[in-house]
Amino acid sequence: MPLTHAFVDLAPLRTSRPFRRLWLGRVFSGFGSQMTLVAVMFQVWEQTRSTVWTGAVGLAQALPIVVFGLFAGSLVDRADRRKVALVATTGQAVCSVLLAVQGFLGAVPVAAVLGLVAVQSGFVACGGPAARTFVPRLLPPAQLPAGLALNRIAFQGAMLLGPALGGLVLGRFGAGGCYVVDALTFCLAFYGLFGLPAMRPEGGEPSRPGLSGVLDGLAFLVRTPVVRGALLTDLAATVLAMPLSLFPLINAARFGGDPRTLGLFLSAVAVGGVVASVFSGTFTRRSRPGRVMLAGSAGWGAALTAFGLAPDAWLGLACLVVAGAADTVSVVSRSALVQLATPDALLGRVAAAEQIVGQAGPDVGNLRGGLVAGVTSGAFALVSGGLLSVAAVAAIGAATPGLRRFRTPAETAAS
Repeated sequence: MPLTHAFVDLAPLRTSRPFRRLWLGRVFSGFGSQMTLVAVMFQVWEQTRSTVWTGAVGLAQALPIVVFGLFAGSLVDRADRRKVALVATTGQAVCSVLLAVQGFLGAVPVAAVLGLVAVQSGFVACGGPAARTFVPRLLPPAQLPAGLALNRIAFQGAMLLGPALGGLVLGRFGAGGCYVVDALTFCLAFYGLFGLPAMRPEGGEPSRPGLSGVLDGLAFLVRTPVVRGALLTDLAATVLAMPLSLFPLINAARFGGDPRTLGLFLSAVAVGGVVASVFSGTFTRRSRPGRVMLAGSAGWGAALTAFGLAPDAWLGLACLVVAGAADTVSVVSRSALVQLATPDALLGRVAAAEQIVGQAGPDVGNLRGGLVAGVTSGAFALVSGGLLSVAAVAAIGAATPGLRRFRTPAETAAS
């Protein structure tokens, strides 16, 4: 493979103007969302000085996605997805404006702030599945993995720089300033969405309304081993080997509780993800995304096992960088496989299930890690979780040969 092919493939940005506009909107709205998260956490802490209330911020974000996600996916599969995304984005923008107003007014009850966060997350539950259906319609199959890798770069760039920018704005203008910036970034999100064509579901009957449509989507997941195996692989990696809740304990037990080390732990995973995204051409050009996904998920578990055994902080950081890179390889490959293997008429519901797995899996995994560490130790929780994750991924790969054999449509046509 030529060296230039190792770098992220920019062909989707060059060849598809609608994708380019959509990606630009995603970049800026991602920064705004991260700034709002920092502002909400700061505001809630300042008003309550309670970790229970700051923990409730995560619950307010996750619960609407888990509860309403599948029903939102069913709606996405029977409506113009562009219109659904526009309505959802409008709702999110209005919530950001209301957050800005209360941020400048002050003295607003914390429960009201969390209520706005939950309402905004409800719109995310609807807009997320709609947005996940756009890339397969805007790009040819051969460019789909590259397009998803570019989306991943946008996400990780926001995760790395968004909180830092949020802290600067927070210190200068307060929480209201962060919310205003977030609201303004939605202008670029609308710029991307208005550049899209109509996006009605194709290739099958529209989703039935209500619970019937949800059950049809779940039935597809049950009877489609490739898609089911991909989502189970993600659950195996996150539920069994999510390390974030263990970082403070590991840092205190091995590295003296230095907050600078803890901060580096939190950044190292993101750094690895960014590096993998920059060099995503090494895996997005592969013809078997299932094999790449399985290798990435196993690499995640193995790297976290090594982190649990690492006696030195720098070696531990290196392990976390590898884990972050492996996670990006797995996430991009899984998303490409799921979208290529799912008929367009069902893509909204499957995207909703993927969004729920991505939201709930890490939360459950962090809880699992904390509970195991509570009765054993942080190192044992990390090592045992990493090994169990590798074993589970291997078992899923062995039991689902379709994952290993799946080829991109372009490769199939050429062979």
